[in-house]
Amino acid sequence: MVDADQTFIIVGGGLAGAKAAETLRAEGFSGRVILICDERDHPYERPPLSKGYLLGKEERDSVFVHEPAWYAQNDVELHLGETVEAIDRTARTVRFGGDGTLVRYDKLLLATGAEPRRLDIPGTGLAGVHHLRRLAHAERLKGVLAALGRDNGHIVIAGAGWIGLEVAAAAREYGAEVTVIEPLSTPLQAVLGPELGSIFADLHREHGVRFHFGAKLTEIVGQDGMVLAARTDDGEEHPAHDVLAAIGAAPRIGLAEAAGLEIADRAHGGGVMVDDRLRTSDPDIYAAGDVVSFPHALFDTRLRVEHWANALNGGPAAARSMLGQDLAYDRVPYFFSDQYDLGMEYSGWAPPGSYDEVVIRGDAGKREFIAFWVKQGRVLAGMNVNVWDVTEPIQQLIRSKAQVDTEALADPHVPLDSLGSPAS
Repeated sequence: MVDADQTFIIVGGGLAGAKAAETLRAEGFSGRVILICDERDHPYERPPLSKGYLLGKEERDSVFVHEPAWYAQNDVELHLGETVEAIDRTARTVRFGGDGTLVRYDKLLLATGAEPRRLDIPGTGLAGVHHLRRLAHAERLKGVLAALGRDNGHIVIAGAGWIGLEVAAAAREYGAEVTVIEPLSTPLQAVLGPELGSIFADLHREHGVRFHFGAKLTEIVGQDGMVLAARTDDGEEHPAHDVLAAIGAAPRIGLAEAAGLEIADRAHGGGVMVDDRLRTSDPDIYAAGDVVSFPHALFDTRLRVEHWANALNGGPAAARSMLGQDLAYDRVPYFFSDQYDLGMEYSGWAPPGSYDEVVIRGDAGKREFIAFWVKQGRVLAGMNVNVWDVTEPIQQLIRSKAQVDTEALADPHVPLDSLGSPAS
């Protein structure tokens, strides 16, 4: 029975952590709630960092999960600019990294997120080398892109994933010259496969982005601390005033690993292993958001999902589990992206090699379509591009495990919610 004498600690002040704290109070928990954030900014959402805020279309205050006063009003003890150095599972304490203060917990939630992967090449210490994960990164990069646009400057982006492409779009809107270096043959290949990646390549080329596929950065060349060029492993040299490393993110598992919690292997995302209630291998410790590898019954595998919706929904799910509610976390993975005049939403999970075919409904040439990744007649994932209000039927189709007629699936005149019948 949860009561006012208990202390719940949340380590990680991102969206997952902040929404977990909100849910604890909304569900009536009257004990002590401590939220520890290693940044000095109040908890904020990350999508605007590569979208509206980076473009100057959204104000800084719009990114925050709650108004600053919300935490005191809801009796949430918010520790900004503070880290947790260690967890003692036997004593059920966390030790703060600053002054070594020990605080005992009854339940602990790890929402430590992920961190950008670093380029391991010469030149990464130059002033013009950037990452994009935190609000401070976005503030700096926003000024850089504006300056590059004014001065006809050039940015090289390592990686053609979602962050790389969204920053490329923002840079072009500012007027900067952009080259994207990608070791695979199309953008987004690890997520969408080559069939859809080429659509995004064409979109960016039309807006003046240069791609260099099949190559990796090997060196960033500079002088007097400033970037001059970026070299690739095929001998090419690309002029640059700035470089963005957008080569993915790694879960921040150090604290969990040091505490002896089970960690998933790389094939399952390398995150903190939890069950379908988001409980770790320690029954008093939970985890949510980017750092988690969780079992998903719908896809019959463990997933680690780095997207906004997983933090938005995972934090509250973990909070309810901490309160003893017996609810499985099985949300269909979802994310969105905005690039130039293209908006898209993706639901499901279908990495390359997991599907038989991609079925297109609509006009891919006009970039108004829905793509479905299908295996043995079952829809594993769907992506709607400039087609709206279809996320719910797409997710229902994925959840149903329905056997679909692919000709009907491709026909815009056939309602999505009429397709197939649940698999036996």
